[in-house]
Amino acid sequence: MVGTAHHYFARGNTACGAHSLYDSAFQGVGKIYSLIGYPGTGKSLVIQRLANEMMRSGKHVDLFHSPLNPDELDAMIITDLSVAVADERACQGLESLSGSEIIRIDLGQAVDTALLSEESRAEIQSLHNRLLESYSRAYDSFAAALRIHDEWESIYIARMDFQKADQIAQELATCLLDNSMEDKKATSRHLFFGAATPKGAVDHIQTITADLKTRIFVKGRPGSGKSTMLKRLAVAAAGKGFDVDVFHCGFDPNSLDMLVFRELSLAIFDSTAPHEYFPSRGGDEILDMYELAMQPGTDEQYASEIESIKQRYSQKMREATAFLRDAQEMDARHKAHYTAITDFACVDRLGSQLQSEIEELALNPRSIK
Repeated sequence: MVGTAHHYFARGNTACGAHSLYDSAFQGVGKIYSLIGYPGTGKSLVIQRLANEMMRSGKHVDLFHSPLNPDELDAMIITDLSVAVADERACQGLESLSGSEIIRIDLGQAVDTALLSEESRAEIQSLHNRLLESYSRAYDSFAAALRIHDEWESIYIARMDFQKADQIAQELATCLLDNSMEDKKATSRHLFFGAATPKGAVDHIQTITADLKTRIFVKGRPGSGKSTMLKRLAVAAAGKGFDVDVFHCGFDPNSLDMLVFRELSLAIFDSTAPHEYFPSRGGDEILDMYELAMQPGTDEQYASEIESIKQRYSQKMREATAFLRDAQEMDARHKAHYTAITDFACVDRLGSQLQSEIEELALNPRSIK
C-alpha cells in the first residue's frame, strides 16, 4: 500500500517579515531528527528521499516546503510514527518544544571547508549580506502592500452588516459543530497552506483538502469578515473538543485563511485571490459573505476607487516578488560554494543511516517518546 502526503508551509515571507510556525506545527512530535550543516549540502534532498521511502512503505507524511524554494523541503513529519526530520536552519523554534526528543545529525562532516579560498569566503559573506538585503526590501514592499490592502478593506468595512456577519458565524458553528467531544482536550496546530514565493503566491489547498468530505468555499471582499468568522469558529470548535488545523494568511499572518477539522472531514477556507477555487465535487459549497452581509451595490459605487487601490496593491506585490527572486538568486549562488566542496557520497551514507534508524523505530514504535 502506498502512503499519502499533505503539503504545507510553516514559515513565510510576510508583511510582518519572516514568520515561523514550526513550534506549533511540530507540537506533539515525539522524536525530531534535526539536520545541521551548511546550506547547499543536501538536507532537502535527504528529507525528500526519506519521505519517498516512508510513502512507499505505506506511511503518511506531512511535508513542509521552503517559501524561498517551494520545490524543496524544510522538513517532514512521519505522522504514523510521531517522528520528524527537519533542516535546523529553516525550522526555527523547535528547541522550544517540550516533550520532543531532538537528535542532531551533522551533515557538515561531508563538507571540506579547507577547500574554500579567501576569495570564496569573501564572496559567501557578500552574498549572505545581499540575501538579507533582498529579504528586507521584500518585507518592506509587503508591508506597504498591506497598508494599501487596509485602504481596500476600509471601503467594505464601512458598508458591512456586522450583526448579520455575527449571525452567520453563530449559525455556522451550530450547524458544523452540532456534536460535542467535550471529554477530550482539543489541540490546535498553526500552519500556512500557502506562501509568497519568487514564483508568486503558491498554495497547497487542494492536496490538504483532497481527502475531506466537506469543503466550504468562503467568498467575499477584503474586510467582509472572513477571517473574523474563522477565528470565532476555531474558538467554538476548541470549546467542544474538536482538534483543528488553523491556517494563517501567508501575506498577513494575523489573519486566518482556513480551518481543517479532520475529525469532521471538513475544511472551510477563504477562497478568494490569490487562492481562489470553486466547487468541483460533491460536498463542496459556497458561503458568500459579500452577498449575505454587505450593502448591495458597494462594488459598483466604489468601482473607481477600488480599481486604483487594486493597481497600487498589485504593483507593490510585484515589487516584493521581484525582491524575493533576487533573494533566491543570492541564496542559490551562496549554496553553490558549499555544494562544490561537499562529498555527497558521505551525505548519502548519513541519509541511509538515518533511514535505517527510522525503519527500526517503525518496528519498535514504543521506543518513541
